[in-house]
Amino acid sequence: MLFLSDFYKNKFGCKVYKIALDAHCTCPNRDGTKGTGGCIFCSQSGSGDFIENSVFLKKQFEEGVCLVEKKAHGRSGKNKALFLPYFQSFTSTYGNFEKLKELYLEALSFKNVCGLAIATRPDCLSFQIVELLKKISQKFFVQIELGLQTSCEQTGKFINRCYTNDDYKNAVALLKNEIPDAHIVTHLIFGLPGEKKSDMLKSVDFVLDNFTEKKFFGIKITNLYVVKNTVLEKMFAEGKFECMEMEEYFEVLKLAFEKMPEKAVIHRFTGDPPKKIAIAPQWALNKKSVLNYANKILINR
Repeated sequence: MLFLSDFYKNKFGCKVYKIALDAHCTCPNRDGTKGTGGCIFCSQSGSGDFIENSVFLKKQFEEGVCLVEKKAHGRSGKNKALFLPYFQSFTSTYGNFEKLKELYLEALSFKNVCGLAIATRPDCLSFQIVELLKKISQKFFVQIELGLQTSCEQTGKFINRCYTNDDYKNAVALLKNEIPDAHIVTHLIFGLPGEKKSDMLKSVDFVLDNFTEKKFFGIKITNLYVVKNTVLEKMFAEGKFECMEMEEYFEVLKLAFEKMPEKAVIHRFTGDPPKKIAIAPQWALNKKSVLNYANKILINR
């Protein structure tokens, strides 16, 4: 098992920083194609809450690089570093193909870029998009992130994701076959309403079952958090569910880590929403405390 920073460093020989971008897409469970309202936990920005609010991709990228420089205290400028444009908001393969193609290629033209990362749904990989990413993968690193969240179909319906486990399995099989060099990443959320620890671990097993070959694959696990102006916020205010406590979350995360094979790349294991829209859990807002606890419970072990 590797953490993402080590995976990138092994692959590129230097530090790699992801720069979050917004392609101004929507989702089929928002625009009425499959549903409306989006997933019950998703913010108004489609999980792109830290992205520079601009219609111009280059400005988004430059602002993202500046933010990275500030957080890294200038280290990315003094030492060799590369950047990975990350189309994060909403479903970044869902929309006008020619426009998406233009944005992907523009992102690859920016300075010190090593590839492309795209977050999407498993039911939104059209033939045109797959062929384009296949062509891009011949020259650049391609990372494709699929939002699964849970393997429990009942929970999937409840959170309004509007796709099935079969959609996910088919997407993984398609990407493996058509873009064998792609780095495939799966998103999971621990603490969804109604789920037990056993359900969360079953979701981990489900993902691992789809990656049995000896090739690096990614997994991103976050704790469920509540943000403003979501269906989840209303449910939380009405006392219909409670967020996991930090100790409870890391206990199940520890069990999940124990399942990880050698070729698993851990992209993330916590979630920290912007404080201006965060409702709960409060422990997730203290990133330093969370990372200290993670070091104690997980990493040092």
